[in-house]
Amino acid sequence: MLHTPVYLDYNATCPILPESEQAVLSALAAGGNPSSVHAFGRAARGAVEAARVRVAALVAGDPAQVVFTSGASEANMLALRALPTGRVLVSDIEHDSVLNAQTDAVRLPVDPEGRLDLTFLRETVTEGDFVSVMAVNNETGVIQPIAEIADIIRDAGGRLHIDAVQAAGRISLDIAGLGATAISVSAHKIGGPPGVGALILGRGVALRAIMPGGGQERGRRGGTENTPGIAGFGAAAARVLEWRDGEQTRLAELRRQLEEGLAEAGATVIAAGTPRVANTVCVALPGVPSEKQVIALDLAGFAVSAGSACSSGKVKTSHVLNAMGLPDAVSGASIRVSMGWRTTAQEVDAFTAAYAAMAGRFGAMAKTAG
Repeated sequence: MLHTPVYLDYNATCPILPESEQAVLSALAAGGNPSSVHAFGRAARGAVEAARVRVAALVAGDPAQVVFTSGASEANMLALRALPTGRVLVSDIEHDSVLNAQTDAVRLPVDPEGRLDLTFLRETVTEGDFVSVMAVNNETGVIQPIAEIADIIRDAGGRLHIDAVQAAGRISLDIAGLGATAISVSAHKIGGPPGVGALILGRGVALRAIMPGGGQERGRRGGTENTPGIAGFGAAAARVLEWRDGEQTRLAELRRQLEEGLAEAGATVIAAGTPRVANTVCVALPGVPSEKQVIALDLAGFAVSAGSACSSGKVKTSHVLNAMGLPDAVSGASIRVSMGWRTTAQEVDAFTAAYAAMAGRFGAMAKTAG
């Protein structure tokens, strides 16, 4: 028997993995400040450095180049505020933490499928430019052609920052192979604790602190390290890398099952024919506002969202879908369903049944009103 509520909002935050929870609790119990020289401090430092190795592995990076932060929003802000020396370019579908970091940045358009317009990029980027692009969109799950983007930027003499918050643990990333200057990642998106992230720098990339503090993180980001959070981040990173390929195959089957049920209910999947990560489905039910759908499904026992979860609980028209050229009738009637390590086929079946019932109910109400 299915027990509700059912959580289908993994892109907002992923339920903590058992390994990560245990690492957090162990670090809390151990105590100690990583900057202290006594035994407790050395133990805390050991936990932080062990996690640094595991987090670096998410992007095949150098552990010495991992800068722990309070989350990916801070990591993005740090990258966009501390690393550029010339023009800044960002895509139209970036997370608010990138868009707000450099409000005068040159905007790069995307095509109707949500992929960066490579022709525009090639004609626009010049030597010394700093370009920020998310590898995987948080709302649609669309995977950017990040290797091609990196080649274009490198050939033009520019530098690349990648927001890999929704990509880490789902697709392969190689910071050196891509020639990226920096990559941002987040713990709570992969089953780690909230309140911790990292900016991973390319080899040889220097970073000036915008919050110097006491010289922690090799002088690149001040403030006492969040040892329990960092330890949990490291445990989660190790786990998702161990199971990545098998888990993405499992989730791809669940997505197929989910999208078949949504199609039968008369809904439209956004960017259905475009490469996407396996766990994410953005679906539109024209005529039914996103907020109304989210509330109805919540009352039925299913947690989904409308767009990004970083807008103080507000439901608003998606700038991502608008940038893709979708009309308000579609963008304002779309929700995001995102799955993860606890999602089962039984839950997906139950959700599609609830979605179909909702679509039928609102459709009948519209006909009655008409």
